[in-house]
Amino acid sequence: MLDATPLQNAYQALLDAAATVAAAATVADAATVTDADSPGPAPPHGEWNADQILAHVSLVSAATIAAVASVAAGSHTTYDNRIALDAWTIERTIEHAGGNAGLRDRIGGQAAALCALAGGAALSDAELSTPAPVRLLSNGTLLADQPMPLRDIVTGLAEAELPGHTRQLLALLPGRAVAEATR
Repeated sequence: MLDATPLQNAYQALLDAAATVAAAATVADAATVTDADSPGPAPPHGEWNADQILAHVSLVSAATIAAVASVAAGSHTTYDNRIALDAWTIERTIEHAGGNAGLRDRIGGQAAALCALAGGAALSDAELSTPAPVRLLSNGTLLADQPMPLRDIVTGLAEAELPGHTRQLLALLPGRAVAEATR
């Protein structure tokens, strides 16, 4: 079995950061914006806004759930994050979820499902050790193109992917990007 606690904690930190950014955007824009479900503060040029970050995380979470469920069902699986980087797919995911609040709800449900599947008795150690062909990209850079154990896909989500996007969300807070740039 896999200890799902780090994964649960990583999802909770991301959701807390997303809520903080959404609240800051609502307060900062209260005089001019009537839509409390706005994507939040403008990111630096070339970076994603809060909704785009959350849509990407939702797509990555869905792909991870699919890989875990496939192995639990005795099927072969692959793991490829390229669709989670596609701008059209990200915008469509935002639309389908209904914006920021819907994305946070969706990710919360995905977190619960993934933690239950990966951390429960649904998978044996042998299944968690199942190698899956993996292709991971980030900012146009190939990070992995090789078989990886399913366990490593899930722990990578908890140890790198979610914390990285949590930091990315928090950098959107007013004054935070300036502080990060001056370090």
